[in-house]
Amino acid sequence: MSDKQRLASIAQGDRRALEELYLSYHRRLAGFLSRLAPRSENLDEIINDTFMVVWQHAGKFRHSSQVSTWIFGIAYRVALKSLRQHKRWRAASTDAQSERATNPHQQTEEYEWLNRGLGRLSHEHRLSLMLAYHWGHSIQDVAAMTDSPVGTVKARMYHARIKLRSHLNELRGI
Repeated sequence: MSDKQRLASIAQGDRRALEELYLSYHRRLAGFLSRLAPRSENLDEIINDTFMVVWQHAGKFRHSSQVSTWIFGIAYRVALKSLRQHKRWRAASTDAQSERATNPHQQTEEYEWLNRGLGRLSHEHRLSLMLAYHWGHSIQDVAAMTDSPVGTVKARMYHARIKLRSHLNELRGI
C-alpha cells in the first residue's frame, strides 16, 4: 500500500493504516527531529503529536506534494511549537551537540567534525542543509516543509554553506 493510499484510508478512520504510516516514518522523523530537539525523551512526543495531526487532517491533504513532504512539514511545525513552549531545549541543544561531538562511539572523526560545524549554524541554516543534503529533499520540498518561500530557502542554504565552510576551517585550525 502506498503512502497516498494509507493517507486516504486514515481519512476514512483506518487506525491500522495510521499505525503502518507511523512505523514507516518513525525512524526518519526521529533522525530529522534530533537536529531540532536533541533530547530523545521529547522526540517521541513530537512524533506522536505529528501523527495526531496526520490523523486529524488526513482528509485535507491536497496532493500538491509528496506525503513525506507533508508529514515532515507537520513534524517541523510541531517541533517548533514544542521548542517555543520548552525554551530550555534551546540551551540543551548546544549541550547535546557538544555531547555528541565528544562521544567515542561516533562512526568517524569526519562525522564528528561535521556535526560540530553544523551545531554552530543557526536553526534555520542547519535545517535547510539537513533537509536538502542529508534527507534528499528538493528546494521546493524544503520550502513547503518550512512554510517559507523558495527564494528564502535558497538564501538560507547559500549562507549556511558559507558559514559551515568557515566553521569547519576553524575546527580544523586553518
